[in-house]
Amino acid sequence: MRHVSVVAQLLALLLMLACGTADAENLYQAQTIVTGQGEENRVAGLAQALKDLLVKVSGDPTLVGDPRLDTMARQVGAFVREFRYRDRMAGIPVHDEQGTRDRPYDLAVRFHPQKVDAALRSLGRKPWTAARPRVVVFLGVDNGATTYMLAIDGDRGRDQRDALSAAAERLGMPMAVPDQAALIQAGITYQNLPAADLAMLDTVAKAVGGDLALAGKLVWSDEALGWIAGWRLASEGHTYHWQIRGVSFDEAFRSAMRGAAQILSGHGAPN
Repeated sequence: MRHVSVVAQLLALLLMLACGTADAENLYQAQTIVTGQGEENRVAGLAQALKDLLVKVSGDPTLVGDPRLDTMARQVGAFVREFRYRDRMAGIPVHDEQGTRDRPYDLAVRFHPQKVDAALRSLGRKPWTAARPRVVVFLGVDNGATTYMLAIDGDRGRDQRDALSAAAERLGMPMAVPDQAALIQAGITYQNLPAADLAMLDTVAKAVGGDLALAGKLVWSDEALGWIAGWRLASEGHTYHWQIRGVSFDEAFRSAMRGAAQILSGHGAPN
C-alpha cells in the first residue's frame, strides 16, 4: 500500500482538533438549538440537552426514546451546572417587531458530572470515560447526479462534512475525514470502497492519525424519499453492518456516529 503523504496527515490532524475529543472537560457538555431566550423554550432546550448528554456520556444510543429519560428531563434543573447562549444570527440586525424572540440560539449547557453519573447508574448504565477511539470516515456519495468520495478538502460535500462533524460532536466521538491525497494514494474510490477490506482501511486511518475506519456509502433515492446509508466497522474481531433509509444526510450521519459509539462502548451491535 502506498504511503500517505505528510500533507494528508497534517490536514487530517487539523480536522481532528476541530472535531474535539471526549475528555473530561467536554464530555459533560451538550448543545441544542432554541428559539429566543424565553423560559419555556429554554427549559425545553435544557431537557433535550440532558437526554442527548445521557446518550453521549454512556455511549449507548439504545437510550434514545427510553421514557425514563423524559422523567429525568422534567427535573433538568437539578442537573445543570451552567448554560449560555450564542446568537446564530450574530451580526445580523434585528429587523422586525418581535425582536429577539424568534432568533435562533445555540444553547450550550454544562452538567454536574456526579449527578449525570448517578442518573446513568439508575438506568443500568455507566459513563464511557475511557479514551475514545478516533474514527476516520471513508464515505462514498451518490447524489443522483454524480459520485464522489467525501474529502476534507474536496469541492463537493461541504454541508455533509459540517453535518458529519456535528453528529460526531453530539455523541462525543473523535472523528476525522481524509483528504483527497490520502484517498488517491491509498487507491480508495467510490467504486471500490464497498469491497475494500476494513483491515486495509484501518491501516490508512492509522496513517492519517486515527485509530480505526468507518466505511460508508450514501446514496440519494427518489423511491425512499431521502438518502440511504450503509455503514461498516470492524472492532474486537467482529465486523458490524447497519443501514438507514429515507432520511436526511444529517440523520444518516447521526446513525453512523450512534452505531460507532454503541459498538465501541461495548453496548452491542446497532440495528
